[in-house]
Amino acid sequence: MSILDRINEDIKKAMLAKEKEKLEALRAVKAAFLLAKTEAGASEELAYEKELQIIQKLIKQRRDAAEIYKQQNRMDLYEPEEFQAEIISQYLPAQLSEEELRLEISKIIQETGASSIKDMGKVMGIANSKLVGKADSKSISGIVKQLLTS
Repeated sequence: MSILDRINEDIKKAMLAKEKEKLEALRAVKAAFLLAKTEAGASEELAYEKELQIIQKLIKQRRDAAEIYKQQNRMDLYEPEEFQAEIISQYLPAQLSEEELRLEISKIIQETGASSIKDMGKVMGIANSKLVGKADSKSISGIVKQLLTS
C-alpha cells in the first residue's frame, strides 16, 4: 500500500470521526502529492522516495511556521502547526538515531573517499538520496560537517 493510499484511508477515517485538524493536515499532504503527480505527468505514480521528500518538506514547513509563531508568542497558531507536523510525520519511516546516522554517514564518506570539507557536496548528495525519509537534511548536514572537519 502506497503512502497516498494510506492517506486516503486515513482521510475517510478522519471524516467519519469528525477530526477537523487531522483532516486538514491529511488533505494538505494529498494536495501536495497530487500537485507533484501532475508535474511529473498524469499517468505516472510518484516514487516512494519522492513521496518521502514531499512529506519531509511539509513537516519542515509546519515546524518552521510553528517556531515563528512561538517566537511571536502566538500559541493559538503554534499548536495547530505542531499538531499537523506530528500527524504528517506518522507517514515517515522510523527515524535513525544520531549514532545510526553517524555510522551511515561514515560509511558514505569512506565509499566516496572524502577527506575534507571541500568534499561535502559529494557526500551530501549521496547521503540525502540514501537516507531520504530516515533523517532530515539539517541533521545529515551537521554530522557530515562534523565528520569531515575532525
